[in-house]
Amino acid sequence: MKVLILTHGTRGDVQPYAALALALQQAGHDVVLGAPAAMAALAEPYGIAFAPLDDGPNKLIDDPQIREAIETNYRGLRGKKIALQVVRRTKPLMAQVLADMAAVAEHGADLVVHPAGIPAHHIAEKLGVPAVPVALQPVWVPTASFPNPMLPVPLPRALNRASYLPIKLLLRSFAGISDRLRRDTLGLPRRRGRHDALRLPDGGTAMVLQAFSPRLLPGTSDYPRQVHTTGFWYLPAATGWRPPTELAEFLAAGPPPVYIGFGSMAGTDPARVGRVVAEAVRQAGVRAVLMAGWGGMRVDDLPDGVLQLDQAPHDWLFARVAAVVHHGGSGTTGAALASGRPQVICPFVADQPFWAARAHALGVATEPQPQRRLTAEGLAAAIAQACTDAAMATAADELGQRIRAEDGATRAAEILQGLERASTRTWR
Repeated sequence: MKVLILTHGTRGDVQPYAALALALQQAGHDVVLGAPAAMAALAEPYGIAFAPLDDGPNKLIDDPQIREAIETNYRGLRGKKIALQVVRRTKPLMAQVLADMAAVAEHGADLVVHPAGIPAHHIAEKLGVPAVPVALQPVWVPTASFPNPMLPVPLPRALNRASYLPIKLLLRSFAGISDRLRRDTLGLPRRRGRHDALRLPDGGTAMVLQAFSPRLLPGTSDYPRQVHTTGFWYLPAATGWRPPTELAEFLAAGPPPVYIGFGSMAGTDPARVGRVVAEAVRQAGVRAVLMAGWGGMRVDDLPDGVLQLDQAPHDWLFARVAAVVHHGGSGTTGAALASGRPQVICPFVADQPFWAARAHALGVATEPQPQRRLTAEGLAAAIAQACTDAAMATAADELGQRIRAEDGATRAAEILQGLERASTRTWR
């Protein structure tokens, strides 16, 4: 089976798809990963065929408006105005990404896997093959068990299912570029339901893969049978990977440090976040490994006992730390859960507050420390709790064992193989 995986975004968005590509490749399938050119390093060490795409919306990551959007989580009237402006600026950038995806697909495929939020199902329709949308967060498939995690306001339980409608409406804002892709690039006609990635061309319901653990979801799942919640998709450290000398020596020089990193999240003042983190480390009296990420924090004056790195595989590093302090992205949350280490989650935006709340509810993380209210004193207290709370350590270890046993990427690969064998639909 030839599988074309098309995705976009920052490292946390792309890395799970590299994990799926590796699992499919290890199962004997021919896989091509189409992703932003800057993410090639996620594929090369594993021998995964990589098709570079235009950087698209990633070009806006350092834009002041984007930083404000991340920091405010689109709250209030100004937040809603910023959201509309971001969508408007993103459209032409995403159009080029879709054009690049269509060009990659000219080499053919038996199956197209893509994020539910990227309309690559049109490309699969052109090829006459199944499209499988993927959700890295529980925001695409409606459920009565809990409200849409992307909504920053509480809702009555009776509105849980309805709360997922705004996500579909947001996707409709890209209808213009999708229709131009269909007409001008793919030569496809307009059809009813064409903008719903969860619907097949014949009106049926698409299979959906949810790349997170069902153990984190509140309530009883009522997802339909074609929705598969597989567990998180982990990309292991590449064979032969060795830690930098400075990291190996730092880990050997004292007790396990605390990991602190906020990925590609960037608020309006990363220097302030850096100062808060540095002071919190001093107050907590811990050693720490800092990952500055893509603008999430800037630390100009490192305290003693702190090492700053550009990057290291989460599965390798998290297993060697006392606690994990992070922003609550789905990928980092999954890696922290799998490590069996207590967490301190400092959410910025979108689904991050949801993961922070769920990890806390399961007893594996402290009370969330939202970035917009982050203080050195509050963060120091949370770090101290994560490093000393025996009950939290036990809960994190037990949940970590269960999360690792799910082996989500392998499970997803098995499901896709079953789709190849069982599919009798007419896709053309």
